[in-house]
Amino acid sequence: MCIYPLSLYRLIIIRVTEGEGRGHPGQVTSLSQGLHIETNNHTNIHTYGHANSMQKDPGKVGMQTGDLLAARGQSLFRHLVSSCFVFIHVYSLQDGTKPQYEVRNWLLHILFLFSAGLGHEIFYITCLPCIHWSLDPFLCRRLVNMWGLVMYIGQVMKDLLKLPRPVSPPVVKLETRVDAEYGLPSTHAMAATSISFTLLFSAPSRLQFQFEVGLLIAVTLSSLVCLSRLYTGMHSVLDVICGVVISAVILLLTYPCWETLDHLQLHTRISPIAVPALLLFLCYKYPDLDHYSTTRGDTTTILGACAGSSVGYWVNEQLGETFEPQGTLPVPLPTLTANALALCTGRFLVGVVALVGTRQIVKTTSLHVLYSWYRVPKNDHNARRRKEIEVPYKFTTYTAVGLVHSILTNRIFVLLGLL
Repeated sequence: MCIYPLSLYRLIIIRVTEGEGRGHPGQVTSLSQGLHIETNNHTNIHTYGHANSMQKDPGKVGMQTGDLLAARGQSLFRHLVSSCFVFIHVYSLQDGTKPQYEVRNWLLHILFLFSAGLGHEIFYITCLPCIHWSLDPFLCRRLVNMWGLVMYIGQVMKDLLKLPRPVSPPVVKLETRVDAEYGLPSTHAMAATSISFTLLFSAPSRLQFQFEVGLLIAVTLSSLVCLSRLYTGMHSVLDVICGVVISAVILLLTYPCWETLDHLQLHTRISPIAVPALLLFLCYKYPDLDHYSTTRGDTTTILGACAGSSVGYWVNEQLGETFEPQGTLPVPLPTLTANALALCTGRFLVGVVALVGTRQIVKTTSLHVLYSWYRVPKNDHNARRRKEIEVPYKFTTYTAVGLVHSILTNRIFVLLGLL
């Protein structure tokens, strides 16, 4: 067994030994794109190199482990540190089937899978609304606006550039739902960057907190999501870097306009009509592919939520009940007492039930109407992938979710004594 910090792409440990039935002598086994691991027929010594630059050298294959590490300048300190980060045991297969793996460090494994989940619908529908319910609707509104803009640009760029994801094998992909999507840029990285730093840049005028602490949290969350995309095998390092850079550029270019956009969104009479109409138009004009991909549906989901939230915040402004913090801004952060935590938990549970219930009811109803309109059999689940069905049902569903989130939930909290 040889431990070595293989690359930032996949931090893992591999054991390929003759006679175990898991690896095969002389076979190239790779855990990250472009990385070779070669085994010797007699000594079970492994050598590492990059696919584009490494040529087979019989002399190197037969080197002893200590000589190999010495040749690479591997100190004992780096050896011990690297062992803290390698935690997946991958078995290579000769028949070309999906690589099998064994988790060696469940703590880091769960951490990266959880971090990857921060870019999925379950996070958006449960955690993002908590900023509205328990912190400041102003921050949530601005965050949703920038999230929608960044994600639409990222998703469209994916399907225009059409750069593939890392190939498996050699990469071990721990997610399958979005495997048909293209790779560059990483929209997980874009979403994490836009959400974290929009919140960071908007919060100082609303809340009293140490900016350095907020910056540390934003960098940590963004980094975890970015690293999780490498760990799950869904993106290359270039995909992630491009996602972060593109998101940062969008934030910097739009930052001077945030106040103006807020004013137009809340005080323009045509806002509740123009915003949903524009977003629905963008959904229908989304680039078409020669195969089905989840990008159009996911983009429609995001823009639908943005449309519903935009209309909801406009309605709240017209009614004069925005549920924003009262008093001189910036206000202190809420005190974390037992009573405050109980109320926050209650709002979370009631809010999630309201949003998930709305999602299920509107989704079922809209699909039933569309299936009847287009005379599609009810048991034809693939029909919902058709553009004329997917776009309206997803947009309607998540517009309703956005409306309930922004208009109804806080009023329900008031009735229940949770706010």
